[in-house]
Amino acid sequence: MKLCISFLLLILAMPALADIDKVTVDKSKRRLYLMDNNQVVREFRIALGKRPVGHKVYEGDKRTPEGVYQLEHVMEDSQFYRSIHISYPNEFDKANAQRLNVHPGGDIKIHGQKNGEVKPSRYIQSFDWTDGCIALTNEEMDELLGLVKQGTPIEILP
Repeated sequence: MKLCISFLLLILAMPALADIDKVTVDKSKRRLYLMDNNQVVREFRIALGKRPVGHKVYEGDKRTPEGVYQLEHVMEDSQFYRSIHISYPNEFDKANAQRLNVHPGGDIKIHGQKNGEVKPSRYIQSFDWTDGCIALTNEEMDELLGLVKQGTPIEILP
């Protein structure tokens, strides 16, 4: 109970302490960072697409994109616990896919666990399991959505 109260106080205090102006994802470290004026104010352990190395090229390649995008609309009703859409594909991604005669895909999000998942979050987050999205625990997803705004840039590094 004491831990829960401390956690809630931390969450409630963060917006007053930080204005998240960028989200940075480091795929190689499996980390998502909330940034305020180039300072990390919060760090999350993430899971990625099942084929995490390399930039997403086509729909179904199980890769998480790399580059600079925007966080778009929040989705409360999907097959995952809460999510926020990432603006993939950008113009570069579309042109590259067209050059290769493939569909670039889309529907890339930061999201929580799959609805109905019964395995512990700690276990699920210990491996890459998405189709190309960035996954957090449900509790972390609530925290993230309480701190970031629509339009916040997200930089996804290799």
